[in-house]
Amino acid sequence: MSSQVFETPRQGLNPRQVETVERLMAAGLEELRAVGYEALTIRTVAQRAGVSPATAYTYLASKNHLFAELFWRHLAARDALAPVRGETRVERLQGTVRALTARIVEEPELAAAVTPALLGSDPDVARLRLKIGGEFLARFEEALQDPDRSDQPADPAVLEVLVLTFSGALLQAGMGLMTYDQIAERLASAVDVILRGN
Repeated sequence: MSSQVFETPRQGLNPRQVETVERLMAAGLEELRAVGYEALTIRTVAQRAGVSPATAYTYLASKNHLFAELFWRHLAARDALAPVRGETRVERLQGTVRALTARIVEEPELAAAVTPALLGSDPDVARLRLKIGGEFLARFEEALQDPDRSDQPADPAVLEVLVLTFSGALLQAGMGLMTYDQIAERLASAVDVILRGN
């Protein structure tokens, strides 16, 4: 079943539908924290939200869709991640990767759930993968922007390498090969290497 809600957040939803979506998101995060991602089902989320499973499935195609949506919302919350300051592009980017990693670690159950979720083939998850990648790209672009030369865009090749590096590090952490603290420091070193010639 495909969702109708998140194509463009809140577009075309009446206030009651928006409230239902928000209840489902809050219940989904509470349920994830309480039982973990393997035990969570859309039915248990619906029960916690006080809606029928059929209503929940109107808005959520799968639990992977729920995890991807929760992760994107968590990551994209602008008020939760202060702008990163620094004298150089390297300092700003290192601060950005550390801040993004710290933001992800704030919700450990969500961090654990999102890696397998994002690897799924659900069309709703695929769309959210692009939004999440776009969020990484926007944060890196902002960090690369020289405050004195705002008319000069960031090098697209550098941005692509940064997104690939960050995504790969998240996958490594999601597979349990490194901790999120370890990837934060390795990413800070990688930023230095990536920008060395630029």
